[in-house]
Amino acid sequence: MTRTVNTIALGANAAGTLVVFLLVLVVNYDMLARSLINKPLHGTIELVQFAMVLIVFMQLPDVIRAGKLTRSDGFLLLMEQTRPRIALLLRRLEDLLSFAVMALIAIASFPLFFEMWESQDYFGIPGVFTAPWWPIKLTVLASSILCAVIFALKTLAPKNKEAP
Repeated sequence: MTRTVNTIALGANAAGTLVVFLLVLVVNYDMLARSLINKPLHGTIELVQFAMVLIVFMQLPDVIRAGKLTRSDGFLLLMEQTRPRIALLLRRLEDLLSFAVMALIAIASFPLFFEMWESQDYFGIPGVFTAPWWPIKLTVLASSILCAVIFALKTLAPKNKEAP
């Protein structure tokens, strides 16, 4: 794995963690404002929806880079004991298929991002809270490209050196 890809994945993860922190502040403020002064924060639901997508797609590349993506690899762990070459081949195949899925997500996200950028479409309730769609679409696009690159690097990693 290249140093640049590692740095970008770690930076995206850190940014996702910051979004989690901000989300906690927003939800707690809304809860206190509702309880104490009966004045909820307008747009809390929309901010939570927005933040959830950001968090997932900002942290996904680092999860993949670190090899912590949830999966059932008990079979592969057993195969490594008796048939290490077959296990390596199956892991590479899994990474290759994952690369293809992430590349397809990136390809599908590309026109959606530009459509939202040009139209300046938004979500929310006009007059209460609105936010543009394009930051979400950009995050999905950038994250899926980075995930595809990480899976490609894992697929092509030398036999003795497993990526990350």
